[in-house]
Amino acid sequence: MTSQETAPPRKAPGQRTAPARLTGVDAARGAALLGMMATHLLPTFGPAPQWDPTMVGLVFSGRSAALFAVLAGIGLALSTGKQQPRSGAELWSARGGVAMRALVIAAVGLALGGLEVNVAVILVHYAVLFLCILPFLGLRLKALCFWAGGWIVLSPVLAYLVRPELLDANPPLQLGHNPGWEDLGTPARLLADLFFTGYYPAFQWISYLLVGLVIGRLALTTAKVQLMLLTFGIVVASIAKIVGTVAMEVWGGRAALSVLPGTRGYPLESMLQVNLTGLQQVDSWWWLATASPHAGTTLDLLHTSGVAAAVVGFFLVLGRLAERIRVNFLVVLSGPGAMTLSLYSAHVWVVSGFTNQPLPAGWTAEGMYWAQALCAISIGICFAVLRRRGPLEWVAHLASRLGSYRPAAVG
Repeated sequence: MTSQETAPPRKAPGQRTAPARLTGVDAARGAALLGMMATHLLPTFGPAPQWDPTMVGLVFSGRSAALFAVLAGIGLALSTGKQQPRSGAELWSARGGVAMRALVIAAVGLALGGLEVNVAVILVHYAVLFLCILPFLGLRLKALCFWAGGWIVLSPVLAYLVRPELLDANPPLQLGHNPGWEDLGTPARLLADLFFTGYYPAFQWISYLLVGLVIGRLALTTAKVQLMLLTFGIVVASIAKIVGTVAMEVWGGRAALSVLPGTRGYPLESMLQVNLTGLQQVDSWWWLATASPHAGTTLDLLHTSGVAAAVVGFFLVLGRLAERIRVNFLVVLSGPGAMTLSLYSAHVWVVSGFTNQPLPAGWTAEGMYWAQALCAISIGICFAVLRRRGPLEWVAHLASRLGSYRPAAVG
């Protein structure tokens, strides 16, 4: 959620230097914020009894949150490694800064977890992902590619094998709510939920940060890389979704899953298109063949990572165009994208005021969304014009500076 892009290393005389911030990356983060807000405020399923997927569910569900995670990896690469990883004391200093930033994000997430809200708050999971990725920060690009590919392929299988044991425990090692301060008293249950049984299973989601680290190590200011991300992302996302759809609809996956007792409720066909959250995904290996949102399978990870890469490539291309014509039209998204921790937290707090309550007279879900979206955009633009960090971004930045502090050598 926090933006961490910094200026690249000093280049040789005569070589063009990149701007201090990659506007396209911030714009992609802003788009992810607005997409996630849409899934929180607008219906993703139509009315009963059909429960047909809505356009919001088909477009944003699963993809916006995954884009946030991939962008986190990109930000970490830009702020701690660029194209060449650091080594020795410098690397440990960078890791300390990331760890302190993660603690701030976790504290905000635990505080929001105490609110009564029908939103799956991602921040604690996000902070855990920051901590999990620390060992990978010093790896070179080739090694990161191997780790990302291996994690995408193997982590869903291992999670599938582990999850039934956690759910069969007495009581089940699953929270069923957003992590809060009180959950620190049951660490085994909290960790099992964060890594395997919760809404954003960190064990599989490490894949997104690894993909982000790979992307962040590329020469993102070059047109070649930007177009490669756009085209390659579209191809990977399309192939993964096609294979998942064929597996479910042609090879018999949906028919096999529909007879399981845990799939009764919403029509499985609709859930496969929008969101598998709430289904325990046990008792059939067919669960691993779906590319459905929030499935946490290899095909889902490939599809959402591909979408994220394409979105980043698209906005980097637009950022390049904006720089060339000297009109920062991306500020509409890059403004809020540079302060997503503050804006996301404010959004969750506002939503909590209407949870289990009727909307104010004259308001609709669409009106509520656009009111919050326009407020987020306006606030983001103001902070961008003033060149100020968001309030929570300022705290996270200070914590990062403290965590990465190294006393000057004496001698």
